[in-house]
Amino acid sequence: MPLPMPSRAPAGPPRRTVLNRVAVLCTAGSAAALLSACSDEGSSAAQRRGEAAARALRTRSARESLTLLERYDATLDAHPALAGRLRPLRDEVARHAKAFGNSRGPASPSVPSSVSPGSTARAAGPEAPEIPGDEKKAVAELAGAERRLADTRSAALLDAPPEVARVLASVAAAGAAHAYLLTEGS
Repeated sequence: MPLPMPSRAPAGPPRRTVLNRVAVLCTAGSAAALLSACSDEGSSAAQRRGEAAARALRTRSARESLTLLERYDATLDAHPALAGRLRPLRDEVARHAKAFGNSRGPASPSVPSSVSPGSTARAAGPEAPEIPGDEKKAVAELAGAERRLADTRSAALLDAPPEVARVLASVAAAGAAHAYLLTEGS
């Protein structure tokens, strides 16, 4: 008995159908690759914007700490008798500025001999804070500055990236504690 010969007709789909499907898959794969490249570009752009915003927040926070540090220095210049009470808080504020990326350390201010404790003093510089001649008022203004800055930093937590938010939260809590110590200690 002779064996039947298999037909030459393909058992699977025609070659044209296979080629069309391969072309569609390649096109879909290319589109997916392009879309993922676009999303990678979009996410890296978003990441760069986030990093720039974090840098700006750190810079602003360091500047605010330096402004508060100037107030401490001016208060210490005007009222040297408060040094024992204010210097530890002032040094903490200097460390806060450093934590935000400012390199100015906790150097102690010099107390000029020409400033009498009863007078209104201004620290050197065009935008130096004006300090009341009365010690209690000077400390109250310092406490108010600490409280306002702690509130500002607490509000900034909402939009801060996690790394900066941790530092902001810590420094805001320290500022609130400083305000309390300045208010309750007088």
